[in-house]
Amino acid sequence: MGTDNDQVRAIIRDFLERTDKGADGWSDETGLWGEGLGLDSLEAAELSAMLEDAFGSDPFSTSADLPETVGDVVGFYTPVST
Repeated sequence: MGTDNDQVRAIIRDFLERTDKGADGWSDETGLWGEGLGLDSLEAAELSAMLEDAFGSDPFSTSADLPETVGDVVGFYTPVST
């Protein structure tokens, strides 16, 4: 699945603004949980729904491992070069 990484980051930024998590001061290395963005399970589900609405799939429900960083989420939508 190919998409513009900036679109993914824009959805994450919109989500963070809506949840008052702060839309600034994060990067691809920022963790999603704990000391990073501090998402809880309900917030992860909301972000998952936003990503699925925009792109038709999301890294929270399609992968065996939950994403740990913003970069993991962005990377899910980055096409693999062959």
